[in-house]
Amino acid sequence: MFATPAFAQAAGASSTSALAGSFIPLVLMIAIMYFLLIRPQQRKAKEHRAMVEALRRGDQVITQGGILGKVSRVMDDGIVEVEVAEGVKIRVVKSTIAQVVNKTEPAAA
Repeated sequence: MFATPAFAQAAGASSTSALAGSFIPLVLMIAIMYFLLIRPQQRKAKEHRAMVEALRRGDQVITQGGILGKVSRVMDDGIVEVEVAEGVKIRVVKSTIAQVVNKTEPAAA
């Protein structure tokens, strides 16, 4: 009626191949997630960081809140002064600049 312990145990050699077989899909899923999600996000963040660092006076920008304006001053502490209307200037954090619409040409030396 009861199974003896010798019949209840599995073969020892096949347990290591089963472990390797279940590990391969996990590695493949991680690789797919890296190439489809993580890598493009890192590239986009790098491009945004370069765009923000290249901001200068006279650039027309759009903030993440949808405000369109012209950069009137770039400060060192990560803040940009944006003129949204004649005589109306607001300060925004550099990282909230979503897009640069028109770039100004650098001044000739």
